[in-house]
Amino acid sequence: MFSERTRWNLEENRWSHTLAELRASGKAILDLTRSNPTESGFLYDEKGIQRAFAQPEMQLYQPNPRGIISAREAVSAYYEQQQIPVAADDLVLTSGTSEAYSLVFRLLCNSADEVLIPTPGYPLFDFLADLCDVKLVRYALIYDHGWQIDFPALAAASSPRTKALIVVHPNNPTGHYTSPAEQAQLVEFCRRREIALIADEVFLDFSLENSRARSFASAKELLAFTLSGLSKICGMPQMKLAWIAVSGPANEKTEALARLEVIADAYLSVGTPVQLAAPALLGMRAAFQAQVMARVRANLRELDAQLSRQSACSRLSCEGGWSVVLRVPAMQSDEDLAITLLAKHGVCVHPGHFYDFAQPGQAIVSLIVREDQFAEGIRRTLSHFK
Repeated sequence: MFSERTRWNLEENRWSHTLAELRASGKAILDLTRSNPTESGFLYDEKGIQRAFAQPEMQLYQPNPRGIISAREAVSAYYEQQQIPVAADDLVLTSGTSEAYSLVFRLLCNSADEVLIPTPGYPLFDFLADLCDVKLVRYALIYDHGWQIDFPALAAASSPRTKALIVVHPNNPTGHYTSPAEQAQLVEFCRRREIALIADEVFLDFSLENSRARSFASAKELLAFTLSGLSKICGMPQMKLAWIAVSGPANEKTEALARLEVIADAYLSVGTPVQLAAPALLGMRAAFQAQVMARVRANLRELDAQLSRQSACSRLSCEGGWSVVLRVPAMQSDEDLAITLLAKHGVCVHPGHFYDFAQPGQAIVSLIVREDQFAEGIRRTLSHFK
């Protein structure tokens, strides 16, 4: 009765089962995986948000497959502030970056075509690819005093069926940005093979460095699709507004946008209210991002201070984003360790294998957890290894 593409293993894994049981029992859990900004104690301009949605035009339905022009102009202005020219006509609005991926996969790939994707990385891609009948082929990120792309492994992963390469900038959960040199290599890699580049930049604005990382939206040498949205840069996942910025050679870009418009017109999934509110909502991002970066830096300082008082655990370098990778003794599987931390210490961390880390000894925690909870959760975690 059901399609093969949805033949997933829907059974709860042992970690999720343990977490659900403990919560059902009423046990207090310090959740170091919390990444929902609307539940993390950040302050929002509630009156400003209400004003953004108090517009008489919201009563009208005048659909535009690429998105209402005022919303696209607001996104264009976001890039202009980064000194990157992205015209409003080069943007397609979506109801989230997941939908953006689906539209781009449908645009580029036939059934069983391949898309290159970095590992470690976020697990959602597998489901999106399955739903679009796309095969994901992983290329390795290696850690040696910082993260870098294994370009020989990338070349080996490519095949005649490869249609696109995904780069997550910065990566989730490793928190590293693609360096300028690597950006140039990726562009040349894709250009030579005549494949598209898909850049996921939802965490681009959250850099721990003094200088801002360069967006892939500036790439003109090849067909590129840069994805972002309000979920992360404004801390508003509930608004369900994201976009695809299309760049590249004029003829390819024009053809891609024309086809994307037809795909988007089949769904018209982005609501009118959030599109009309988009200019005001984007204008609130600086205040939100300042709060996030203050907390991320405070939690990293606390983590480093606690790590300095012991020798069993360390952390990997991160340059931005909302998470950090802990390196812990690999005395058991990452899942077993995460279950033990839940059951014995009441602390929730993500095991590394959730993100396709090849070796055990990794745990991932969120850096936007409230500072007092983060400090206590890390203290309990490290106490396990004494």
